[in-house]
Amino acid sequence: MKKVYKNITDVLRLNRFIVLVVVILCLLTSAISMGLLYHYQEKLLNAAFAIDAEGTILPLRLVGQEEKREVEALAHIDLFHRLFYGIDDSNYRDHLDKALWLGDASVDAIYRQKKSDGVYNRLLQFSLRQQVVQVDIALDLEKEPYRFRARTVFEVHRGAVIDRYQLDTSGELIVVDRNFPHNPHGLLITDFFEDSLHKLETQTK
Repeated sequence: MKKVYKNITDVLRLNRFIVLVVVILCLLTSAISMGLLYHYQEKLLNAAFAIDAEGTILPLRLVGQEEKREVEALAHIDLFHRLFYGIDDSNYRDHLDKALWLGDASVDAIYRQKKSDGVYNRLLQFSLRQQVVQVDIALDLEKEPYRFRARTVFEVHRGAVIDRYQLDTSGELIVVDRNFPHNPHGLLITDFFEDSLHKLETQTK
């Protein structure tokens, strides 16, 4: 019996169809794999896990960049005010040196003005101690530079007499390179002003 061979054109068409289907399936599989990999990578970036004492895995939510920026900005402003205004005759040089790293020339200008007015000389002469009691901060993180206003309550201890003051300040924050330990938050105070100072009360020990 004579063997019947298929038309070579039909064979080539069939082979081309099979190759095309395989290529399409491979591309679809790769696309789905990449999509799943991206999805799980995003999920892992937004979550972390810890193991408690009993061996249970606990999911931990990572704080978003914006939330971290707010925390760091508030910490930066609070640290600056506590260093710049919380001084006494034993620590004022160290505190002022650290505070000046946290601000620009506007902070330095206020420091120089206080120095020329004899504020630090009186601190040494009368053994005064300024203690920051409270720092309340209003912060706008809508756009950089970030505007802020701060209300600082501090006490001036003169022996048995304690004078309490309220100082309102304002300024802006810009993002700079971190510089540990001088500027760990990577922020810099600019356009800093002492807006008002009010005496609140006087106490005796």
